[in-house]
Amino acid sequence: MDSSKNIKYYDELDNEGQFELPDTGRKYLPRRNPKQIPAAIQQFVQKQDDSRHTFAYTYKAARFEEGWLLDSLGYFYEQKWISDVLLKIKAGKEASVYLCRAGEQVEAQLVAAKVYRPRMLRNLRDDHLYREGRTDLDEDGRELHDEGSIHAVLTRSRYGEEVRHQSWIAHEYTAMQTLFEAGADVPQPYEMAHNAILMDYVGNLAMPAPTLNDVSLDREEAGQLFARLKQDLDILLTHGHVHGDLSAYNVLYWEGKVSLIDFPQVVSPEHNRNAYAIFERDITRLCEYFIRQGLLLKPQRLAAELWTAHGYHLRPEVHPRLLDADNPGDLKFWKRNEQAK
Repeated sequence: MDSSKNIKYYDELDNEGQFELPDTGRKYLPRRNPKQIPAAIQQFVQKQDDSRHTFAYTYKAARFEEGWLLDSLGYFYEQKWISDVLLKIKAGKEASVYLCRAGEQVEAQLVAAKVYRPRMLRNLRDDHLYREGRTDLDEDGRELHDEGSIHAVLTRSRYGEEVRHQSWIAHEYTAMQTLFEAGADVPQPYEMAHNAILMDYVGNLAMPAPTLNDVSLDREEAGQLFARLKQDLDILLTHGHVHGDLSAYNVLYWEGKVSLIDFPQVVSPEHNRNAYAIFERDITRLCEYFIRQGLLLKPQRLAAELWTAHGYHLRPEVHPRLLDADNPGDLKFWKRNEQAK
């Protein structure tokens, strides 16, 4: 199966219904020859569970997306965590985020549902680097002990891949639970389904909170926010977590406050051999943003100080597969480390 081709078609189908006819504002669905769509995609669409017919939401989903939303968010609706899906606020390579009206279970009026793409349509590059040292979790977020499931994961069977997919989601949810309860700046997680996480929504009905990379700060506010983020990083390390993909793109900014998001790839500082390299990369990417806002920072020194303050040993070697050759920040990070040898 050509996953890249499947992902391409998913992107196109996922955007259907988003276009407007000129001068009318009327929506239309582009016609597509079914023979042009890979068989795997057609089979996936046909298998979508549309049994939750009572869940009639406001959001006008593309035809490819509708069944997947019912299957992914139907549990939240049935359990009264949400009462409506209003709109899609973020479309990503691994997951999309939807603004939902809260149900009776939540005091807030609005919540956010992060819905992962179907497993076959996700492109988790080098996910083994993050899985190292992590125990697989079941659909309830508990450590996986079932020998059959463990064997399926090791043999990479179809069922095993589904277990790995669920474990990836469960790690994000349990990390958010731990960090929220510890006082870190993360959205409150409410519930996890087999393919989605429901959490607090940051923003208002008019607009979601922007990510930090889209915000310009004066130097004073930048200093205050960076100090707060250092506390968050300290909380992460205290509870045995390294974010793994931290940058200004994974920090929300709203009304002078920050919220860290996207935790599926969290790694253990103790049980992942690349943990320090990943942590130093997180610090470097975050500092790059705040340096542009006028702060004088030394990312490598800061990373070492935070790391050793928690009793962890420095592991300065950077595995090449951790870095993206097309990312200028990663290239700069690699060259600096090579020069320091």
